[in-house]
Amino acid sequence: MDRWHYLLALVFCLALTAPLELIGPGVYRRPRLLLGALWPAAALFVVWDLVAIATHVWGFDLRYTVGLLLPGGMPLEELLFFFVVPVCGLLTFGAVETLLGAGRSRLGHSRKVSGQ
Repeated sequence: MDRWHYLLALVFCLALTAPLELIGPGVYRRPRLLLGALWPAAALFVVWDLVAIATHVWGFDLRYTVGLLLPGGMPLEELLFFFVVPVCGLLTFGAVETLLGAGRSRLGHSRKVSGQ
């Protein structure tokens, strides 16, 4: 079971934030925008990781990965991390922004009505 830890953590992150798609403006519903937001940071951090792995700055305990290594020695889960975590962040940000915006609208509307 240990070898599934990293992958399961990513799956749980996605599962826990998936309902936020219904609250916010939609992350999965705008795939081109999502990809445009993800790829620059993912590309940068993949290169960063590969350099760190190659220079032995850090590594991964393969007991906690499924064992599929990409060229350069990066576990599959590490590559997925650079997409999953930002998606979860975007889902959360969109939902919070929507909820705060709805709260501000109600607050602003009630002030206008009571101020008249």
